[in-house]
Amino acid sequence: MNNNYTHPLIETILSAHQKQLGKDFPTYRNHVYRVFLLCLKLDNDPSNEDKYAIAAAYHDLGIWTHNTFDYLAPSIQLAQEYLTNNNNETWSAEVAQIIEMHHKTSKYEGAFEKTVETFRKSDWIDVSMGIMKFKLTGSEIKEISTRFPTLGFHRFLVIQSIKNFVKHPLNPLPMFKK
Repeated sequence: MNNNYTHPLIETILSAHQKQLGKDFPTYRNHVYRVFLLCLKLDNDPSNEDKYAIAAAYHDLGIWTHNTFDYLAPSIQLAQEYLTNNNNETWSAEVAQIIEMHHKTSKYEGAFEKTVETFRKSDWIDVSMGIMKFKLTGSEIKEISTRFPTLGFHRFLVIQSIKNFVKHPLNPLPMFKK
């Protein structure tokens, strides 16, 4: 994998939302790629690669498209519209579950457990800046973050969390699941 690595589904999806992402486009794009590539490290089943690509591209997109920090439902809606428009409804329930549970704070058990849990772990690895490793090595995580630097993504999350806390002090992090 080189520094110019791209995935066609991720590029297509993100390009369609580039205007909405605005100045955050490169920051979100890099987060998407870090999560996606971490998924591929944790799950080497090639039949899941495109599912991870689609879920990664959409998983936080509702922040920008719907201007909300309560973004899981809008992100799922966007992913389902994409899957329907591209004749891939068979993945709809799985991709929805991946997005819905990606901030779950404990192990996910249920339908689509392998892909949901792989994606959940990958997002936690990235959001924790590699503190949580889920059996990956620090060098594996660093290789990905070096290729796709954070570009202020974690700072963005802190600012958005503070803004949401001010607006909704009783529900500051609506995307988290137990």
